[in-house]
Amino acid sequence: MISTLISIFTAGTLMTQDLPSINPHIISWNENMLIESVSGPKKNEKNIAPVIEAKAAIVVDMKNGLILYEKNIHQPLYIASLTKLMTALIVLEENDPSEVVTVSENASKTPGKKIWLAPDEKITVENLLYASLIESANDAATALAEYNAGSAESFVIKMNRKAEELGLRSTTFVNPTGLDEGEDNGTFQSTIEDGNISSVYDLTLLGKYVYGKSFIRRTVTKKELEIASTNERLIHKLKNTNALLDSYLTILGLKTGTTDNAGECLIAIIENEKGNDILTVVLGSPARYNETKILADWTLRTYKW
Repeated sequence: MISTLISIFTAGTLMTQDLPSINPHIISWNENMLIESVSGPKKNEKNIAPVIEAKAAIVVDMKNGLILYEKNIHQPLYIASLTKLMTALIVLEENDPSEVVTVSENASKTPGKKIWLAPDEKITVENLLYASLIESANDAATALAEYNAGSAESFVIKMNRKAEELGLRSTTFVNPTGLDEGEDNGTFQSTIEDGNISSVYDLTLLGKYVYGKSFIRRTVTKKELEIASTNERLIHKLKNTNALLDSYLTILGLKTGTTDNAGECLIAIIENEKGNDILTVVLGSPARYNETKILADWTLRTYKW
């Protein structure tokens, strides 16, 4: 397989400041195209690519956007809570983390994984972002969407507009959580799709972009965190849904997702011993952590930087 350039957007490793908010520059992907002007890792052609059961997967060199492994990279698939990366991105770009949100009854009733926000609970944007990214809490994501745009429906318009700006051509959002629409509470139903969809190709672009946000980089590696309402009467204990944080790999983030439609999904950024970062995405996997380990081990063994 010939490595192919997909983006010139580079995610940094500084934890204290955002990288420039530039849109990824996309070059049309062509499996017969060799871009000799781009310096990338050298591949050991003797190593046979791994066979995994995920519906789609990709591995990308974070420095230069070279594709190091691919499987169905442009196939639109359900993405579950990987959605929350877009939700968090919009809020980070439009709201101050210190702003205070009053949780609606609708948000508190959001189904699926949640931190059990109470109706009329007052809590900061920052804490809701923590809950969305670490615990993957659907009630927190809904509360953020409603606070930012007035309603989940209005927020979804922003999500799709941002996807278009970033060049995510296989991506469509219908809610801010990633829930299958059949799991929804009845207040926001789509007549077009049963859930949010994207491709692993698109998700590498989104993943690189959000990783440019210092808040994202600081948050996605936290294994546990305790947050509270503004009056500190309600305490919410968060535990990261990313089991790879406890593995032998050096994981720098990013996000997990699971629904009936999507199966197991995972975006991960992994660093090797020389400080080179790769970004992996698996969608529709029966074993996302194991298959991500397989991809990471193969990539770090096959390519030399």
